[in-house]
Amino acid sequence: MRFRHPDGTTVHLAYCTNVHPAETLDGVLAQLRDHCEPVRRRLGRDRLGVGLWLAKDAARALDSDPSALRGLRTALDRRGLEVVTLNGFPYEGFGAEEVKYRVYKPDWADDERLDHTTALARVLAGLLPDDVTEGTISTLPLGWRTAWDEARAATAHSALRTLAERLDALEELTGRSVRVGLEPEPGCTVETTADALAPLAAVGHPRIGVCVDTCHLATSFEDPHTALDALAEARVPVVKSQLSAALHAEHPSLPAVREALTAFDEPRFLHQTRTRTATGLHGTDDLGEALGGTALPDTGPWRAHFHVPLHAAPAPPLTSTLPVLRAALTRLVGGPHPLTRHLEVETYTWQALPPELRPRARAQLADGIAAELALARDLLTDLGLKELP
Repeated sequence: MRFRHPDGTTVHLAYCTNVHPAETLDGVLAQLRDHCEPVRRRLGRDRLGVGLWLAKDAARALDSDPSALRGLRTALDRRGLEVVTLNGFPYEGFGAEEVKYRVYKPDWADDERLDHTTALARVLAGLLPDDVTEGTISTLPLGWRTAWDEARAATAHSALRTLAERLDALEELTGRSVRVGLEPEPGCTVETTADALAPLAAVGHPRIGVCVDTCHLATSFEDPHTALDALAEARVPVVKSQLSAALHAEHPSLPAVREALTAFDEPRFLHQTRTRTATGLHGTDDLGEALGGTALPDTGPWRAHFHVPLHAAPAPPLTSTLPVLRAALTRLVGGPHPLTRHLEVETYTWQALPPELRPRARAQLADGIAAELALARDLLTDLGLKELP
């Protein structure tokens, strides 16, 4: 979906296909048929943006075979779909029964991450619509914190500088500009937008910036305006933003709230949980750790890294951080000029929701994704953007 900002800029809205995980190119093509096109039809649009997640094997197949890349582009066009952004965070296995810490491997100190992201950039340059010259990719924020040290940090910074040089060369060759954004996430060495400033200064290239995920922003209790002002002051580009909402519990000390949270403690994904006290931010790596004892103070609200559907907050006594998303979006695209032109709804946890909230059929999932995009569309038009055909 495309929108015209009052300054004349085109802002793109997509939804991320990591909610339909597939490891192969055939699986990606099936996603377009079975999920993406039905979502577009529900929205009554001739064109829908999709933020593709391409696992290692799918990315390699497309990067190594020009005919396969042309075939994917043809399939997108035929189904009324377009791609301006890729989710390059998960490397493989995102549909496994247990993902947890595996999603952070390989990290930016490993050669595989550089090679994979380079391949994604080449693929994206070939998928961009004819009238679009800029693409974006989100990637993990360097690595998980526990194994990180100065040596790995130096290797990661060097890899990102190499990536930037490759992206420069790609634009010279194709005329297409691709930028990559580190996506701050709780538990990683870059947990907050503030944490991104030093490593990005070390990289020192405008092609490498930040992907602002509004669920992660909220989970870490970052104020959107403060965070985005700091990025602007440091001249760090917001490459893209993922529109998502975290799980919020206002009174976690109450038994009823604990019981409600327990329903979201599931085995597939990591649900980092945070609270803010007078002594600072406190957290656990997973929701179960927070619920299982006294690891996390419960005198103030808890937020968990669980992407809940934008249009359907959990039932009381829980809610979502949709207000944080609204505030961030106001700052991102509600000003005289947009801070980013690529927005992506990213709720990948539909099948990890409590059983009674999960879609039971493909059509229900399409209905839910369409409802999320409709909400995002309304937020954009309320800010003065005009939806384009």
